[in-house]
Amino acid sequence: MTDSRSILIADDDRAIRTVLSQALSRAGYAVRTTSSASTLWRWVEDGEGDLVITDVVMPDENGLDLLPRMKRVRPDLRVVVMSAQSTFTTAVKAAQRGAFEYLPKPFDLKELLAVVERALARSTPTAQPEEEGTPEKLPLVGRSTAMQEIYRTVARLTTTDLTVMITGESGTGKELVSRALHDYGKRRAGPFVAINMAAIPRELIESELFGHERGAFTGALVRGVGRFEQAAGGTLFLDEIGDMPPEAQTRLLRVLQEGEFTTVGGRQPIKANVRIVAATHRDLRASIRAGLFREDLFYRLNVVPLRLPPLRERTEDIPLLARHFLDRAKASGLPAKQLSQDALDRLKRHAWPGNARELENLMRRLAALYAQETIDGAAVDAELAEAEVATDGAPRASETLEQSVERHLKMLVAAHKDGLPVRDLHDRVMAEVERPLLRLALSATRGNQIKAAAMLGLNRNTLRKKLRELELPVVRGIS
Repeated sequence: MTDSRSILIADDDRAIRTVLSQALSRAGYAVRTTSSASTLWRWVEDGEGDLVITDVVMPDENGLDLLPRMKRVRPDLRVVVMSAQSTFTTAVKAAQRGAFEYLPKPFDLKELLAVVERALARSTPTAQPEEEGTPEKLPLVGRSTAMQEIYRTVARLTTTDLTVMITGESGTGKELVSRALHDYGKRRAGPFVAINMAAIPRELIESELFGHERGAFTGALVRGVGRFEQAAGGTLFLDEIGDMPPEAQTRLLRVLQEGEFTTVGGRQPIKANVRIVAATHRDLRASIRAGLFREDLFYRLNVVPLRLPPLRERTEDIPLLARHFLDRAKASGLPAKQLSQDALDRLKRHAWPGNARELENLMRRLAALYAQETIDGAAVDAELAEAEVATDGAPRASETLEQSVERHLKMLVAAHKDGLPVRDLHDRVMAEVERPLLRLALSATRGNQIKAAAMLGLNRNTLRKKLRELELPVVRGIS
């Protein structure tokens, strides 16, 4: 069936024009193609086309520069931008200048056809005008599929004030993304204020967030301004939100529901004029099941969930990130370095429990400690081996539970290979893992076995049985 709607394609690559023209023609659309921005502009001025698909870099003009002019003369015209310059800045500029969608090259034809169908089925949201002074530095680095999806999502969010919940392992760049949402968003003229819940004593969190009046508590000699007031007109970044104590969770929920707050010891409501971006490395749904995090607060914060992939899920970005971190090290005064191919191969094989932060620290060490201009694989191996375990045998702070268990198991298996008797390995490991787990669960619930069983996802009778088997004390009278 032939579709009466027409699509204009502008790209200086003949092969791409041919592929797109054939695919869209087979889908039933009328298609016109050109290699120049000037021809595309003439067609748009003449009222041709129901949809535009344009490249960014063309011989006579940048497609992003043409986009605002097209939107001025034909505000309802949908424009899809595609680019081989698949950076975060390109995605943000496309969104800010009114593009319906941004597609990094190379793209999947099925995805493009789906985008075309969506674009022709709905009207384009009103674009936010791009203001002068938009930062040009790259806050996020990577060309992997996972990072391209992050770029596109963040670009869409810069035109909104929606609350965002960023999740990801330590070192994946949660604060970088929160800053990008602010620096490229509607509130970039306002302040960006960050608070780490895990770094503030629980008795001080409410005062830190909401401020306090003079005399509200011992030592409150003057009125204290909280982070909500400091961030007025801007963005408040609540890092490690999973570590927020229950009483502060209740107050934060009230702020999100009512849009206002009172200081500690105060009575006069204050308007909360901030965008909230929260972040955590914890599984908040598990915390909810354990009774450690309010479910209603979670849904208030989780308006737009944004998961940052760990570095092991985007190893193709490691060379680009390594080069970026070496450039930053050079800019800070360290010697200029480059990496050999075997060094890059070694970096790609590493598990990166500390993610991009671990990679940056490694690049700075290599730049500072090695005399050679080109760092080889042996140097990378030496530094990674040195960092694996501290001199006293303690695991690194970034080490995951799985990695810690594996490290201990390697010693047991090595003993078996050396001829030493290692028996009932499975039962021994299970007992050694379960014993501290059960102790911690009981400690967290103050000995309440019903709550401890719920936290662990066990039946209460199963918990009691395990306590007996592992010879752990059964606390009675509070379960």
